[in-house]
Amino acid sequence: MMKTTTIPSIRVEPDFRAEVEAVLADGETLSQFVEASVRASVDRRRVQAEFLARGLRSRDEARRTGDYVGADVVIDGLQRKLDAARTRLAKKGR
Repeated sequence: MMKTTTIPSIRVEPDFRAEVEAVLADGETLSQFVEASVRASVDRRRVQAEFLARGLRSRDEARRTGDYVGADVVIDGLQRKLDAARTRLAKKGR
């Protein structure tokens, strides 16, 4: 089993520490909050990196094959979907 290690402590202004402590859940420690925050940030950055990598691969594939969908086509399709959703919601509200 791997031993645990610590994440370096950081210095913050007393007001900020009080702000953080004010949002702790019942029974949650500052250490638990910091660990959860760091884990969430790591996950978010991993997801962002994967998203970027997929986009770059898609771009490269489009360049390689010449198979593009123009931005105006995409925007028009999204606008039609938005208009249809608004129409459905308006009918529900009657």
